[in-house]
This record gives sequence, structure tokens and C-alpha cells, in this order.
Amino acid sequence: MAIDPAILVAMGAVEATGRMSAGEFSARDYAEALLARVEQVEPQVQAWAHLDRAHVLSQAEAADEGHQLGEPDAALFGIPVGVKDIIDTADLPTENGTVLHAGRQPRTDAYVVRALRAAGALVMGKTVTTELATYAPGKTRNPHHPGHTPGGSSSGSAAAVAAGMVPLAIGTQTNGSVIRPASFCGVVGYKPSAGLIPRSGVLTQSPPLDAVGVFGRSVEDVALLAQVLAGHDAADPATRLRAMPPLLRTASSDPALPPTLAWVATPFWERVEPDARAAFDELRSLLEGRIAPFELPGSAADAIGWQKLVMEADLAGSFAAEYENGREQLSASLRAQIERGRQVTAVDYRRTLERVPVLNEAFDTVFDSFDAIVTPATLGTAPAGLEATGDPIMCTLWTFLGLPCLSLPLLHGANGLPIGVQIVGRRGDDARLLRTARWLVRTVQDACA
Repeated sequence: MAIDPAILVAMGAVEATGRMSAGEFSARDYAEALLARVEQVEPQVQAWAHLDRAHVLSQAEAADEGHQLGEPDAALFGIPVGVKDIIDTADLPTENGTVLHAGRQPRTDAYVVRALRAAGALVMGKTVTTELATYAPGKTRNPHHPGHTPGGSSSGSAAAVAAGMVPLAIGTQTNGSVIRPASFCGVVGYKPSAGLIPRSGVLTQSPPLDAVGVFGRSVEDVALLAQVLAGHDAADPATRLRAMPPLLRTASSDPALPPTLAWVATPFWERVEPDARAAFDELRSLLEGRIAPFELPGSAADAIGWQKLVMEADLAGSFAAEYENGREQLSASLRAQIERGRQVTAVDYRRTLERVPVLNEAFDTVFDSFDAIVTPATLGTAPAGLEATGDPIMCTLWTFLGLPCLSLPLLHGANGLPIGVQIVGRRGDDARLLRTARWLVRTVQDACA
């Protein structure tokens, strides 16, 4: 009996791959339902830089053939995944959101794309990114209101999941490029601890800051995708040989005791929109007894400038060729970042990076007492207009420190658009953070039922 395509489109990745493995529907059935959804909403959302229907279906048919032959179904069997267009794919262009790289066709897959394919996933297509994954917007619009930004730089990945075109997508974050669009688009976004997911084959902005992140409809879904992508790659020195963290199993389990949460308003609370402040006040009331205020170390506010110094110095190096050979084709904002970055001294750069372990040690005292930090993911709902991608300031500190973060779609603004609740964990303790995030989602849902 055929399953209604609308049911397939609404299905999360964990459920969908399990039901495909059980033979309830085929990978082709699932891909066709999602492609029909793309035809319906992509003209308005514009989340895709490259998508080839025939190529998607050929991957699905190959997955079905292997299943029928009795080959074991891997963790992401039959699941189409959107891949940000700064991540190399040997079978699709990777143009990095700039006309300077138009037509660029990698010869090999990035590590994460190889991991996707090995896990049985289908590469649905390449999702829109901002210019070289910085601040100049791409064509994507917010699925909840096309006159509002979807955020950046992983705009297409977040929007594609939010619009039901794909259950999972991969993005990247150097400042707020996973958490911010997840908040604006109303999906779960997960930026893992530094070094958990290899970045080889991904456009380099800033090696100390760059991270691969993921989008999905549930905590379990992002845990599944991140677990598939996590690993060690000699081409990425930030990774190391280690036992595979049981992200999905831990995320799907209940904590032995209800978690304790630290509420961090950050030094920028007065910049948060009034309706967002009210929504967070309600959340804190709902969590009374499980959440307590915590003041950040005095140096935390300085991390905004420190992150900017490191990022812009690295942008100047990473995009030196683009600046020298095609600066007229770069946005004014990127040119300005590169030019500021060229003025950073080696001494200032090194001194700034030396602050990371010191600040992380200061945060260890927080995580000795609390399971996670709760804080806004953004300053409010997605701003109106498509000329900018919103302020990442609520993400900057955590990215600078390499801490794992999730944006959970638990709140709404006065205009009905989503507001993400950001939850932050100890560096390297991703599995526990995912479990705490799932507990938080269920607690809020149960209270609102």
C-alpha cells in the first residue's frame, strides 16, 4: 500500500531510514516525494545551488537495488541530504557562493561526503551559501516569510530542511552560520565541538574556528547525521583518533536525573528584541527549579573582538588569491574584512588564540555544576529584508571556544516567526549535550501540550 507523499515529506530521518529498511517504502518513493516538494516550494525558497532530479533518482535506485540484493542497510540508508555548496562533491559543482569560482568541479569528495555515501545516504544537491561563506547573502529566502532573511552562511541548508525539501542537511560555522539560520528557519541546528567532524574538502575560512555542522527536524536526527560524519582524518589536524562517540544512542536516552541548566543572558541581552526577551522569560519560568542564572566571566564580552581578529586575519590568508585577482568581484563587506585582516600582526594573532584554553578552563567551573548553558541563539526572529543575514553575536563566544551548541526551535516572536533556544555544552561532551537538548525539547513540548 502506497504511503501518502505528504507523510513521507514530514518524516524525520531516523524514522524514514528505519521504515525503508523494513520495506515499507523504497528509497525511490522517498526521493520522489521530496523532489515533488522541491518543485512545489523551491521557486519561492530558492535553497538549491545545484540539484539534478535524474541524479537523485539514480542514487535512490542504486540504494534500492543493493537492499533487494540483501546488502546491509547502513545508518543513513536511502536518506537524501543537502550539502552546503562549499563542500566538495565529485559529482556536482562546488562554487562556494562566488562568481570567481563559477563552474568549479572538484575531482574528489570531501571527507563528510564520502562518509555520507558510505552510510547509504543520497546527495540530494548543493545548498546555497553566502559569498565564500561570509556575510553577502545568496538567493535563499526564509521559508516562513519570503521577505525575511534565512540567515547565513548556511542559508540554503537550513531553509531546505525547514521547507520540507530534505530531512537533513550539512552546513558550516565560523561565527554563527549554523545556529543563526537554524534559529531563523525554525529547525534544529547542531554545531559540534571543534575537531569532531573533519573539514577536509571544505572551503577554508579560519582553521581555528571553522566547523562542520548539521540541520534536521529533531535532536535525534542531527545526532544520527553527526555520528555518521564524525571521525579522524589525517588531512584535518584538528581531529584525532578516538572511539566513536555514541551520539544517537545517548541523545535518544533519558538522563538519570533531570538536568540542571545555567541561564546566560550574555552581555548583549539589552540588544535582544523585546518579544524574544519575553519569550525567554516564559521559558525560564517553565523551567523553574531546573535553571539558574549564571554570570559569564568578565572577559567573555571581549571574545567578540578576539573572534573577529582571528577570523579576519585568516580570511585575508585564505582568500588572498581571490582578493589579488578578482577583488572587484567581491562584496564590499568581504573586501573590508580581508583588508582589516591584512593589518593583524602575528603577535596579536597568537596572543588571541592563546586565550582559548584559558577561557575554556574558566567555563569548566560552569559545567562542573550545570549540564548545559541555555542562552538565546539570535537577537530575535529573522530580520525583514534580504540584504543581510542577521547578527551572529549570540554565537560568537561559543564558536571562538570550540564548544558544542544546538539551536532548538522552541519559541516564537510576536510576528509568529521562530526563535531558537541555544544550548551549549562542555567542549568534547557532545553526547551529553544532545541528551540534555532532547530532554529540554520534551519538557517544553509536554508543558505546552
